[in-house]
Amino acid sequence: MTSPAPDQLTPIRGVQPSFDDLGTPLRDVTFCVVDLETTGGAPGESGITEIGAVKVRGGEVVGEFQTLVNPSDPIPPFIAVLTGITNSMVASSPRIGSVLPAFLEFARGCVMVAHNAPFDMGFLKHDSLVHGYDWPDFAVVDTALLARRVITPDEAPNCKLGTLAKLFRATTTPNHRALSDARATVDVLHGLFERVGSLGVQTLEDLQTFSARVAPAVRAKRHLAETLPHAPGVYLFTDDRGEVLYVGKSKDLRNRVRSYFTASETRTRIGEMIGIATGVRGIECGTSLEAEVRELRLIAEHKPRYNRRSKFPERQHWLKVTVEPFPRLSLVKQVRDDDAGYLGPFSSRKTAERAMAALHEAFPIRQCTARMSRTPQLSPCVLAEMGRCVAPCDGRISTDSYGEFVTSLRTALTVDPTPVVEALDRRIDMLSADERFEDAAVHRDRLSAFVRSSARMQRMASVTGCAEICAARRTDDGGWELHVIRRGRLAAAGISPRGTDPRKYLDMLRASAETVLPGIGPVASASPEEIELVLRWLDQPGIRLVEMDGTWTCPVSGAGRHLTRLDNAHADDHHHPTERRRRLRPLGPARV
Repeated sequence: MTSPAPDQLTPIRGVQPSFDDLGTPLRDVTFCVVDLETTGGAPGESGITEIGAVKVRGGEVVGEFQTLVNPSDPIPPFIAVLTGITNSMVASSPRIGSVLPAFLEFARGCVMVAHNAPFDMGFLKHDSLVHGYDWPDFAVVDTALLARRVITPDEAPNCKLGTLAKLFRATTTPNHRALSDARATVDVLHGLFERVGSLGVQTLEDLQTFSARVAPAVRAKRHLAETLPHAPGVYLFTDDRGEVLYVGKSKDLRNRVRSYFTASETRTRIGEMIGIATGVRGIECGTSLEAEVRELRLIAEHKPRYNRRSKFPERQHWLKVTVEPFPRLSLVKQVRDDDAGYLGPFSSRKTAERAMAALHEAFPIRQCTARMSRTPQLSPCVLAEMGRCVAPCDGRISTDSYGEFVTSLRTALTVDPTPVVEALDRRIDMLSADERFEDAAVHRDRLSAFVRSSARMQRMASVTGCAEICAARRTDDGGWELHVIRRGRLAAAGISPRGTDPRKYLDMLRASAETVLPGIGPVASASPEEIELVLRWLDQPGIRLVEMDGTWTCPVSGAGRHLTRLDNAHADDHHHPTERRRRLRPLGPARV
């Protein structure tokens, strides 16, 4: 069978849920435009004297709300002159606690709009909480803020409601009465919609992220997202030469890509990338795991300059138990078919060196790099004098006796790390007792590097040892996510829609899935990042193993059982810094 290209999977598409409702057109949004009159001051220090609100949808008024409110305190004379609302007018009016239920019912399900919205929303939210009413999580549009972003000084000297009402020829003149001001704000809102519409703002989500601080040249590129579907998948930004600049994934391709051209994108490097991008390509994926895996493979294939992670999965570090009469530990960059023992891969050379130091603490094998025959006649080094090496260099130990240490070392790498853990624990306890806290911290970091790498390798080796694993998970709409995993590599992914036989879909996936041949080492068929993504998905609740060719196990005495203690120790250091200082004293960078 011919294998697909490296970045390809074999998807089988079922009926996908609709994502159209994720971008709500402004014409389909019901807005509640509200205005308050108060006695002056801040919430809690003064009271509301009038509420006016207009409900609009699709440019049409669908309801109005107006009531005077008794603020409980006298209205200051200058406020009465400004608004025309006097103490006698509100004397028989209901108090705010009685008005709020009716207003909240009127505004239910709406997007709130106000001119200088923090003022109006602040009073309403404060009074709702004081009187025991839950304040809904309203989306809010501030016409004053929006106007400051699109109105130039040449058009209007300021963004006061009265000024904007004249600019947009509002049918109602603001007069410091709540309902009149709310009606005027409706006309201002519609005028602003016309302005931002020409800038590509067509949905509520666009409006919420709109900002004039986005360069016009960047905003003009919003059309690049229009050809993308409202579906999960992977997207690739490209330049005018077709070079891939950036790869990402999303549950909704169109909405995610459109967000790059709004104020919500604040990353400097990504802003630079958007400036030179001329195209966006989308690849739909049936499942979230497929999208994550595709993203990793595409980044590894194209090495986009604006992606920071996983660009060079080939840059790996391994610890190798060499194959020679007197084996030693060596730091290498690839696994060979040479019957040597390996530990890894490590993401950095420093981490690998820490794990090597932990193993040398537990096993007194040689650390020199000299070639040795079966009967060496060399001078011993200082480690032999310190009792930290059995010194095969001068012939004091036979190959068979030395081999016993090597056998124990190999077992610690792949099966049971307990000898390393116990040796490092003793060393840490001794150093702590002598108040050598910095040195104790160095050994703790070495132990952590070894245990975590050993546990990681054992988990990866367990799944890569299986020729095939077929697994499924229920989707929210009653269908099934289906994945075919071969030697740790995602070979096929798809969706079985609700009401269909998932077994038939799985059989088709298996028949068309990528052929994955066995290789050398635990990451021969896929990158460590991909294998970890697969394992993370398999570990989720609700996963059902349908078919398995092989044995998926980890040793009971393996490194995983030591991870909990390490994680708890690091959590204690994080949450109890005083205790950490008492035990280890202030630490600089760990030394190796």
